[in-house]
Amino acid sequence: MENGGGCFGKFFLIALVPFLFVLFLGANFFGLINLLSVSSHTFYIIVAIFLIFLLFIPHNASVSVCKIKNQFKITQNELEKNLEKTALTIDGKTKSVLSVRDFLDDYFKNIRNDNFAKIASSTFPMLGILGTFIAIAISMPDFTVSNTKELDREISTLLAGIGTAFYASIFGIFLSLWWNFFERVGLSQIENLTLSLEEIYSKYIWSKKELLKFKYNQKAILDSEFVKALKEVFNLDFIKDLNKEHLQSYEKIIDTTKNALVNLEQSLQKASERLSKNVQELHLASNTIEAKELLEQNIKQFNKSAKELKDLLESFDNDLDGALEKIDSELAKSVAMVEQMAENIKTLKE
Repeated sequence: MENGGGCFGKFFLIALVPFLFVLFLGANFFGLINLLSVSSHTFYIIVAIFLIFLLFIPHNASVSVCKIKNQFKITQNELEKNLEKTALTIDGKTKSVLSVRDFLDDYFKNIRNDNFAKIASSTFPMLGILGTFIAIAISMPDFTVSNTKELDREISTLLAGIGTAFYASIFGIFLSLWWNFFERVGLSQIENLTLSLEEIYSKYIWSKKELLKFKYNQKAILDSEFVKALKEVFNLDFIKDLNKEHLQSYEKIIDTTKNALVNLEQSLQKASERLSKNVQELHLASNTIEAKELLEQNIKQFNKSAKELKDLLESFDNDLDGALEKIDSELAKSVAMVEQMAENIKTLKE
C-alpha cells in the first residue's frame, strides 16, 4: 500500500471513524459492552466491508494530493522538463504551449486509479445492502417446529437477525458519505495547487489569447502574401492584352471559316450544275443503252477478276513463284478493264 511517508496520517484519518464504528460493534459482539445486540454474521460482514474500504483509501483524492505535495520537487522538475520540450518561439519570444492543468491531470492519474475513485461512492452502499440480505438469509430460522414455544423462539431469532442485519446497510451508506467528503476536499486542494502552479509559470507559457492572436496574424500575413503573388503574376494590363489577343484570333478564325464555307458552297453549286448537264446529255445520247450494257459487263468482268485475284492471294503460300506470275497477269487484266470502263464513261458523256 503506497501511502508515501507523511501521507499515512491522511490515510489513518480517513480510516479512523469507520474503524471506531467497527470497534464499537465488536465490543458489543464480544460482550464488552451491552448497548447493541450484534449477531456474528452481521459483525463479520461489516468487518469485510471495512477491509474493502481500506483498499480504496489510497485512491482517494485527499491521499493523492498528499502524495503530490510530498513529491512537489519531483513534480516541478517534470513540469519544467515538459515546458522545455514544448517551447515555441514567436516574434523572438520563447514560451511553452503546455497546459499546466492538462499536465497535472495526467500526473494525477498516475498517482491514483481513477476507476477505483469513481466507483467507490456507489460500491459501499451496494456492499451494505448485499451484506444485509446475506445476514437475513443466514439468520432465517426453520419454521418446521412442532410446538408454539419453539415457534416463538424461532420468530424472535429472525427478528433479532433482521435488526442487526441493517447495520451493514447503515455502515455502507456511512462509508459512501465519508468517502465523498474526503474526495471533495482532495479535489479542492488539487484545484488550488493547479491554480498556484499556473500563476507561477504563467510568464513561461503562451496563453490561449496570445496563441489565437498569433494564429490570426499568421493568417493575415499569408493572405496578403497570396494576394501580392497574384498581383505580380497576373497584373491587370497583362490580362487586358491577353483578352484582346484572344479576341482578334477568334475573329480571324471566324472570317476564315466563313470564307471557306462560301467557297465550298460555290464549288458544290458548280458540281451540281455539271452533274445535271451530264445527266441530260446521258439521256440524249443515242447509244446510251448499249454503252450502259457494256459498262455493266465490264463491271461484272472486273468483279470476276477481283475474285480470282483473291483466290490467288490465298494460295500464295503454296506456290509463290506461280502465284506471282498469275497475279501479274490478272492485274494487267484488271487494269485493262478499268481503262475500258473509263472509255465507256467517256462515251456516255459524249
